[in-house]
Amino acid sequence: MYLPPQFNHPEHAATIMREHPLANLVTTDDSGFPFSAHLPLRLVKEDGKQLLLGHCARANPLVGYLERRPAALACFLGPHAYMSPRVYADVQRVPTWSYLAVHARVEARLLEGEEAKDALLKMLIADHEPAYAAQWRSLPETYTTKMLLGIAAFELGIKELQCAVKLNQHRPEAHAAMHANWAAGSPQEQALAGWMERLGLA
Repeated sequence: MYLPPQFNHPEHAATIMREHPLANLVTTDDSGFPFSAHLPLRLVKEDGKQLLLGHCARANPLVGYLERRPAALACFLGPHAYMSPRVYADVQRVPTWSYLAVHARVEARLLEGEEAKDALLKMLIADHEPAYAAQWRSLPETYTTKMLLGIAAFELGIKELQCAVKLNQHRPEAHAAMHANWAAGSPQEQALAGWMERLGLA
């Protein structure tokens, strides 16, 4: 991604990926054209390495593409919003868009066996709806086995991370007005106001 130095914040990549787990996983189809899948991915650390774990329907062509071409790009988008030039005292300014984003260059490996897939599903349940775990365990084995056979699970080893936190850091004269506008705005804008506070910009 295009990443000017003032917006380069790799130290926040893990937080963004965990708080906004729905990723755009991009690979290529057999003709070389980009193929995109929107999937929740779980960030884990294993033996000092960062991995993203995910799954999709076995019928999804993504499975074959990752088998044949394991290199892929996982893109995460955090809060984002329009920024008006009204935050500046100087009228010779233009609008922009503020956002948080992470690009992870990854190497894919398919996970074999129903135990690995079941373990992944239990991790995702624990993340997103812990109360559902009891219901999953109570379902007939014939049903859960069928569900597990219908998915493909994979791990994505992170080879490189880029993290953009684009909050107009280089224009401190506008920070107070930006924060005030966003704090009173939409949920996305309020989230950006919160990030300004995290970074000490408010």
